[in-house]
Amino acid sequence: MNFYEHTIIARQDVSPSQLKQIEEKYSKIVEKLDGDIVQLENWGLMNLSYLIKKNKKGNYIHFKIKADGKTISELEKNEKIDKNLLRYLTVKVKKFDLNTNYFKKNEENENLEKN
Repeated sequence: MNFYEHTIIARQDVSPSQLKQIEEKYSKIVEKLDGDIVQLENWGLMNLSYLIKKNKKGNYIHFKIKADGKTISELEKNEKIDKNLLRYLTVKVKKFDLNTNYFKKNEENENLEKN
């Protein structure tokens, strides 16, 4: 089993309930193919660097997955045809960083740095 960090960007006009359905849909695909979702983070609505399909913002969802290559290729195949997604990216990593949360609010990060 390999370790992957997988990020998807959904359209800015997707409702919170649709976002939840997207998370569940791709989690089920991974689990159905004997993969394991180690961590799932919803990073929220953020600005894009450039327009993608006439969208200035996107909803970011980040998965930390333990699976084999077949699982990831099946996941990406399903994401290619999903009209609610703008982009996706999969990166193979050697180990997961489960402690750091890069997208928490600034106040919480400042408090952590002081302690």
